Amino acid sequence: MRRLLAGMFAVCFLSVLAQSQSCSQMSLGRGASLNGFLPFPADNAWNQDISSAPVDPNSDKIINFIGPAVTLHPDFGAGLYNGQSIGIPYLVVSGSPFNKITYTAYGSESDPGPMPIPKNAPIEGYPNPGNGDRHVLVLDRDNCWLYELYSSYPQTNGWDAASGAVWDLLNNEQRPYTWTSSDAAGLPVFAGLARYDEAASGKIQHALRFALPYSQKAFTPPASHWAGNSTNTYAAPMGMRMRLKASYDISSFPPQAQAVLAALKKYGMIMADNGSSLFISGDPDNRWSNDDLGTLKSVPASAFEVLLIDPLYTANHVPTGKSPAIASFKANPSTITTGQPVTLSWSVTGASYAIVSPGVGAVRGGSVVVMPKATTTYKLYGTNEYGRSTASVKVTVQ
Repeated sequence: MRRLLAGMFAVCFLSVLAQSQSCSQMSLGRGASLNGFLPFPADNAWNQDISSAPVDPNSDKIINFIGPAVTLHPDFGAGLYNGQSIGIPYLVVSGSPFNKITYTAYGSESDPGPMPIPKNAPIEGYPNPGNGDRHVLVLDRDNCWLYELYSSYPQTNGWDAASGAVWDLLNNEQRPYTWTSSDAAGLPVFAGLARYDEAASGKIQHALRFALPYSQKAFTPPASHWAGNSTNTYAAPMGMRMRLKASYDISSFPPQAQAVLAALKKYGMIMADNGSSLFISGDPDNRWSNDDLGTLKSVPASAFEVLLIDPLYTANHVPTGKSPAIASFKANPSTITTGQPVTLSWSVTGASYAIVSPGVGAVRGGSVVVMPKATTTYKLYGTNEYGRSTASVKVTVQ
């Protein structure tokens, strides 16, 4: 559902306000409990009950290509493995401080900073992240945004990253078609993590993220990007969803593993990256039982079925449409003295989300107040599934 960034009715504002308040119920800190808050709307692809969704006619052939005897592997847990934490960490913050983000590889497909990512935010693989994916995931509970970086390196003045994305936790947004995110499939990483706070409650209420070693040059929603490394017809496209068969008996599994398997029956798992086969993602937490989670390694690929892959987007078949329309972007006043406030206002239609740079970041509504210290050209980015539009306005400080 798109959000219009201008002319919002009061009832819409009150609805967003109510959702923001529920977002604020999240605890602060690394691996903090969300206290029942469900990221993204209930009808979001990650949160949909797919227990009765149709099976793809090529399901058996795709499973055979993966390898029927290949088993699940929990790529998360307690303690360290080879000096690294096991899983992808996340941090919940209260909206500040904002830091500069510099992109080193996929800047044209990334969201500009600043982002409220502290310089001590945990990097995937901490305390010795090495040369892995080095994801950094930060949730801003005060404003309900999710910020994600890939191949992240802290710098004196902020962060360097290969790519990055901002996600509105209150809306169903997607990256523009063919754009990446902090994940190969163009998906939010955090949405697919098995988190301890959920498993401890006995219920994981969303799909999980998983990887396979081979993928074709194609994607299916909710993915927006491919990273093809196979020409086999039955190699998975990014975004492919698998479901644990309803007939598979999970009653003998211990509690943490059973919570994961129940989620795989109801919500399934979504392919998000090339990697080790059937590795599912979660957060590192010393309260996980590695022995408990280890029982997942007995579940074979043959216990799964592939859900209907429709539509399938390839290089010759990618949706096209209109990027957001920016009717205006203004500064009032546009010439000031040092310390004088300026209201930036805009009118945008067809945008899923908007960002103002520098110094502002992700925004809702139609205006924001800034305090420029020097002459600054502000840039508005409006983005939807078809692309990005930009507009600029200059504020002169005399």
